[in-house]
Amino acid sequence: MRKREYLQSVGEDISFKFYQTPTDFVVDEISSTEFKGKGNYLILHVKKVELTTWDMIAIFAEYMAVPAQKIGYAGLKDKHATTTQYISVDASYETLLKKFYHKQIKILSTTRHSHSIRMGDLAGNRFSINLHFVDNIDAGKIEKVARRIAKDGLPNYFGYQRFGRDADSIKQAQEMIQGELFIEDSKLKNFLISIYQSVFFNDWLRDRVNLTLENNETKFKILEGDVYLSDAGNLSTPKIMPTKEYESKKLVPTGLLCGRDIFRARSDAREIEKKYDDEFLQEKGYRREALIYPKDIECTYVKKQTLLNLSFSLPKGSYATVFLESIAGKNYSAKDVKAKDAKAKAKK
Repeated sequence: MRKREYLQSVGEDISFKFYQTPTDFVVDEISSTEFKGKGNYLILHVKKVELTTWDMIAIFAEYMAVPAQKIGYAGLKDKHATTTQYISVDASYETLLKKFYHKQIKILSTTRHSHSIRMGDLAGNRFSINLHFVDNIDAGKIEKVARRIAKDGLPNYFGYQRFGRDADSIKQAQEMIQGELFIEDSKLKNFLISIYQSVFFNDWLRDRVNLTLENNETKFKILEGDVYLSDAGNLSTPKIMPTKEYESKKLVPTGLLCGRDIFRARSDAREIEKKYDDEFLQEKGYRREALIYPKDIECTYVKKQTLLNLSFSLPKGSYATVFLESIAGKNYSAKDVKAKDAKAKAKK
């Protein structure tokens, strides 16, 4: 997989560190559902620390003595962080859950709803991330470029987390698609297919970003034949390039996650897209927004700690680390953001 390229950054003269720890990396899920306050399902707003979503689900399942599949959730949250999210269980467990205790999980509130939470039932996530070793001048530059990215758009790459440590899952995915590796487990097979699609998407997006940079532009260059997603959720390829609608964010250009039964680009846009397309892949294809727009950016600088807290909201399926990469103008890996103790931080 090639390097992720970006349109805007603070430049090579500025650097900062961030760590995926419970105090430095906080994620709050933004639900897309307005819970009714009545119904046969209990909605739990939960906070977890240093646990994956699956770990948390397993703990609740064991406590209630139910299969994990009986617990609904909207999305997966980082392990090395403090995160909040919504889960659903049958309302008959309400009394039992009043006595629930776990040192890494806290039930913040409960309500009722008419149906279980399903995967994807979220609008996005709110992030609060501490950037370390930032002086007050650089803090201003970071905030300025963050707001410029929010205005012009952030390339919507899949982050390094998608591909596993040392990108080992990419190799597995390629071997499976080429018939060199047999995978029996259906969940693992579907996961590896999504990895295969994601690599193509990221490489396509890199080419499109580089095309923009070659034209000395900082706003993603649109091409004849691009496929757009409207704010109503519809895909289309307008006959006339929709510059006005694009600039007003009513239409967002998309990239291909290759597979069957999916709308493909045309004309100039297709010339680049077809290099990252596997038309023989039998799994369902999708289109993913090429750009996203971070919202509600807030910056708080703590001079004594040379710390800048950056808070922002992103739509579902996008990565906070991609936003940080764009600001820094560099790629990160799991190794770069590994939790460090206070002494290790001080030596950096």
